[in-house]
Amino acid sequence: MRYLPLLIVTLFVVSCTKSPEKTTAEPTGPKLFTLLLPDETGVTFANNLTEGLNTNVLMYEYFYNGGGVAVGDLNGDGLDDIYFTGNMVPNRLYINKGNLKFTDATAPAGVAGRDGPWTTGVTMADVNGDGKLDLYVCHSGSVRPENRLPELFINDGNDASGIPHFTDRTAEYGLAQPTQSTQGVFFDYDRDGDLDLFQLNHNPRLLPILDPAATSALLREPNSEIGVRLYRNTNNHFTDVTEKAGLSSSALTYGLGAGVSDLNNDGWPDLYLSNDYGVPDYLYLNEQNGHFRDVLKSSLGHISNFSMGNDIADVNNDARPDIMTLDMLPEDNRRQKLLMAPDNYDKYNLSVASGFYHQTMRNMLQLNVGGGQFAEVGQLAGVSNTDWSWAPLLADYDNDGWKDLYITNGYVRDFTNMDFLKYMSDFMQNRPTNPTREDVLELVRKMPSSNVANYMFRNRGRTGGVAQFANVGAAWGITDVANSTGAAYADLDNDGDLDLVVNNANVPAFIYRNDTDKIDGKQRNHYLTVQLTGRGANTQGIGAKLMLHQNGNQQYLEQMPTRGFQSSVSPKLHVGLGQNARIDSLRIVWPTGKTQVLISPKADQVLTLREADANATYKISAPAPALFRETKSPVVFADPVITTNDFKRQPLMVNAQSFGGPCMTKADVNADGLDDVFVGGGSGQAGALLLGQKAGGFSRKPQPAFDTDRACADADAVFFDANGDTFPDLYVCSGGYGDLLPDDNSLQDRLYLNDGKGNFTKTNVLPRMLTSTACVRVADVNGDGRPDLFVGGRVVPGRYPEPPRSYLLVNGKNGTFIDQTAQLAPLLTNIGMVTDAAWADLNNDKKPELVIVGEWMPITILTLTDGKLRNETTAFLGKSQPDYYRGWWNKLLVDDLNGDGRPDLVIGNQGLNTQCRASDREPAELVYKDFDNNGKIDP
Repeated sequence: MRYLPLLIVTLFVVSCTKSPEKTTAEPTGPKLFTLLLPDETGVTFANNLTEGLNTNVLMYEYFYNGGGVAVGDLNGDGLDDIYFTGNMVPNRLYINKGNLKFTDATAPAGVAGRDGPWTTGVTMADVNGDGKLDLYVCHSGSVRPENRLPELFINDGNDASGIPHFTDRTAEYGLAQPTQSTQGVFFDYDRDGDLDLFQLNHNPRLLPILDPAATSALLREPNSEIGVRLYRNTNNHFTDVTEKAGLSSSALTYGLGAGVSDLNNDGWPDLYLSNDYGVPDYLYLNEQNGHFRDVLKSSLGHISNFSMGNDIADVNNDARPDIMTLDMLPEDNRRQKLLMAPDNYDKYNLSVASGFYHQTMRNMLQLNVGGGQFAEVGQLAGVSNTDWSWAPLLADYDNDGWKDLYITNGYVRDFTNMDFLKYMSDFMQNRPTNPTREDVLELVRKMPSSNVANYMFRNRGRTGGVAQFANVGAAWGITDVANSTGAAYADLDNDGDLDLVVNNANVPAFIYRNDTDKIDGKQRNHYLTVQLTGRGANTQGIGAKLMLHQNGNQQYLEQMPTRGFQSSVSPKLHVGLGQNARIDSLRIVWPTGKTQVLISPKADQVLTLREADANATYKISAPAPALFRETKSPVVFADPVITTNDFKRQPLMVNAQSFGGPCMTKADVNADGLDDVFVGGGSGQAGALLLGQKAGGFSRKPQPAFDTDRACADADAVFFDANGDTFPDLYVCSGGYGDLLPDDNSLQDRLYLNDGKGNFTKTNVLPRMLTSTACVRVADVNGDGRPDLFVGGRVVPGRYPEPPRSYLLVNGKNGTFIDQTAQLAPLLTNIGMVTDAAWADLNNDKKPELVIVGEWMPITILTLTDGKLRNETTAFLGKSQPDYYRGWWNKLLVDDLNGDGRPDLVIGNQGLNTQCRASDREPAELVYKDFDNNGKIDP
């Protein structure tokens, strides 16, 4: 007979050996993108870098950060033009002549900019509100201050040949301030109707991790050349309001990405800033009074470590903008080992203690879950590892209604190559004198170099609220290798799909034609292009929101062309519609709060929306009342700070084992009708008994027996009547890892008897069981009316992942507990590293089954047959393979979830939001032994 209790599988409850299901079929057939050659397009720009004695990556660490690209219609002919920035070569403007043919108009347009290095980012925006796009170009590098002034080119209109002409009016507009700048972002932060400027800057020198006091002092000291700047626009003159606005502008600034979006849906634009070199990012909420407040640490659980470019867009179509940041984690094992230093646990802790944040070197996708909170799901979504990456661009490239992700990638030389770093160290040590510039250049030329492909991820739709992405670079034709940095998307040929423009180092720029409209000789998916005409000085409607509804689905876009890295995309908003050409409604909310709704607008067109036609005022819906509210805890108890570093003991172990406790359990221990609470203590800290009070809250009752056992780490606890006197007694598991020996006396579990008044006395009725245990569960195993115990062993200290002992303790007639494991349940002797367990009558035979889960263990269900526990997992879960449900299980809940009177199981696994993406094709495997014969286990 087979019994099938409900096994719930959710985002965090998945088998380690089962592949996640695809939500839609992967694309087949012709490639979506075609790389057009310079001879075809006329775009010959290449960001060529010349390494020399004073110009190399060891003299200036941002030497390979590359240039940017901006796209927009500069001459008003309906075609988007392209502007490239060159670090050491002249910038270039290409006018779009149609059919993806371009002509170099840099010289007649007057936008070549000053001679010499170092140009970085570029933005197209209508800065003066005259209806024509202007250019803002940033500069940085180890050059004189006058060569680091930004350049603001104001569009004066076209000549007779249709070429726009520009005038440098940087000083006139109040922006002639020398900085180390990455990018300029124009947006209306104060909602006064014109475009203000946020300038993202960076420190050209690497600063070491400082102690908390030094870090705090440095963060309080503004630095106008290195720190970020915010300029308020008043009648086309910009005034620095950085400090007044509350933005941090210290020397601890390594800005590489700036995203603007209404992240909390209050109608005001907020800022997300990416920082390099381990300096935390910033999430600034606009407080609607000219001031911003950094809420990163209260909104995001963790962030990228070397945060590069970023993008903000709604990836799961829930009308909330999500945040994508890039980092440097390679995809494959070889490059990870070649380019990554080992994780430094102590350095991580020092960084956090110094005032930085929880940061890890990988891409992060921060899913906006509302209420000011974000859930980081980059690994779950499949976009966490893309090597040394720069520009993320979220947009619908296949017009299926979901935003895909394009990522530029590459670094000219493998600056972090472990072999090279060892060579450089030896080289420097063997020099008789300090190295000369010639020595440095020789080192640079010894540094390995590699070209890599960029990434394209197709958004496969939403599963459990999370967008799922598939790497379709090869399938879509994104296979050309280079070292790419800035990038932008635009419909360059006005055929209804987004093309790509990419700035490369040392090779010509990429122009990718999107052939979505040509696949199979017909247009596969529909689209809508929306061009905005704002009222007043914000002519492009920067900050406007677009909300489209279609057959029960919704899409949400914001008008913010500056995206990715050092670049700006076309200001025309692009919406893919899938195979359904019918649009139910389209709402535009302008930055002023005015709104208009179009019913059933036609698909497959360029739709122009004018703010002058918007007569209604948009009312922001009040958030739904929260189900829970934070309140002051009535339990006054602080857990100890654990400073143990398990990886020093076993460097190759999969995960630390010293952080399993403490625990909590409740019962009415003094028969006053109120719940009382036992809170377990960590190693060196006694547990505490807190008695419930009639007036509310708890009071701590001294327990000398607990104090005696303060050396133990309380991993789990349960109240039960051990001796039949009707009073709840207390069993406490002793866990821990750290520096414990495998048979350390502090690993002995404990049983405390209650006198009925809440006074507990330690007993010696337990067998000797020196095991780091994880859980204790109570049931009458032998039907004698007395509670027996299952105690799950968690780990053998110092010998992970050797399976520890687990125990079946039978309650004897004289009040002692007898170890009956060998007699009644011998398989418990080495069942595995148990994390949780439960007794439950799963088959309605009036006898409890024992469900056990653990790390590297299959879900195991033991039944009582002839007084012994036998493995009957297959009968309950329906799979004949014993390892089918093997995983990194960590939590078990038994409850009747569907009201049918039978217990169901909810089992928490490691999940898929992790670097270990185990599947049936690529299972996770662990091999361990004493490989180096030093007496220690090496997993």
